Amino acid sequence: MTSITITNRSGDERSIEATDGQSLMENIRDAGFDELLALCGGCLSCATCHVYVDEEFSDRLPAISEDENDLLDSSDGRQPNSRLSCQIPVTAALDGLRATIAPED
Repeated sequence: MTSITITNRSGDERSIEATDGQSLMENIRDAGFDELLALCGGCLSCATCHVYVDEEFSDRLPAISEDENDLLDSSDGRQPNSRLSCQIPVTAALDGLRATIAPED
């Protein structure tokens, strides 16, 4: 298991034991963070799983795809460390990752 710390929109942090091989979105959702809507279920057709990933981990993440980039461009809350959590597969290399759920658009 990989330990990940999630900060919700209220600023409360909680560490979760994430399942490797699942997406970050699936792990956040399964841990009970209801504010991460993930309406499309990880099909890369919405941006409701938008998170801010600790920049320390940016080199351990897969490259952002053109489709993900386009969806993030539609978000008012986009930041340089914005990612769609459905596009981040959890691996042992992400142990200690910190992510914050982005404000709802």
